[in-house]
Amino acid sequence: MNGEQSAPNWRGRRLKQFGMFGLFRLAVLINALALFIVVGFLLLNGAGAINWTFLTEAPRDSMTRGGIMPCILGTLLLSFGSMLVAFPWGVASAIYLHEYASSGPAVRVIRMGINNLAGVPSVVFGLFGLAFFVTWLKLGVSILAGSLTLGALILPVIIGTAEEALRAVPATYREASLALGATKWQTIYRVVLPAAFPGMLTGSILGISRAAGETAAIMFTAAVFFTPHIPASLFDPVMALPYHIYVLATAGTEIEATRPLQYGTALVLIAVVFGMNLIAIIYRARLQRKY
Repeated sequence: MNGEQSAPNWRGRRLKQFGMFGLFRLAVLINALALFIVVGFLLLNGAGAINWTFLTEAPRDSMTRGGIMPCILGTLLLSFGSMLVAFPWGVASAIYLHEYASSGPAVRVIRMGINNLAGVPSVVFGLFGLAFFVTWLKLGVSILAGSLTLGALILPVIIGTAEEALRAVPATYREASLALGATKWQTIYRVVLPAAFPGMLTGSILGISRAAGETAAIMFTAAVFFTPHIPASLFDPVMALPYHIYVLATAGTEIEATRPLQYGTALVLIAVVFGMNLIAIIYRARLQRKY
């Protein structure tokens, strides 16, 4: 009798499992399909605009001709500049919160603030950067001001992923190191951080992707409508791929004539982000095999 009752229950559980896995596969399929549609649309409309001149020259003739080399360089400078600001600061904050801070109301408030900052619109960070870095600190519209603003923008993501990576390190690693006579800082620096670093790179991948594609955060702090010159210092303004797309699509003098350039620039932006992510992913995979 019990066997007869358990058989329908077993089939019901299998049916539920099959249905849930089907929903998961459908979600993945929808996401992949959306990605292929977007990339395919950009390839169809923008691939013809991409050539050696487009990738190596500055815009000219009211941006209807020429290329986007200053924009590519500006995007790379701002992305890596923001990571130089956010990654060390985010990792240090995560180490303090997870390894040193005692659990209590103050730490819970700090974590809640970090989570809330992760959801703040980028235009708010842009206005903060304009008021604080550009105006109050008198950095002007520059690479430095833009990098600091983007660093503040991606800092919550870096802190969150770094803390999760530290949490994933087994406690036995710490116990074994302390049992051998190492201090707490030596344990963190020589044992915990190397083991957690591949996971921390996940946050850097997410952060650099967001920094490279931001427009609102840099339009007040770093990006300009047009500059044909390569920046000579951190206090110079730059062109950037996302802001260049915005300018061509909304404020250009020949909006319809520059449609292929808009799609081509968007395609190059995707390629740049993909390239930076790929480098970080390969480096993370090597570290994971090592540790």
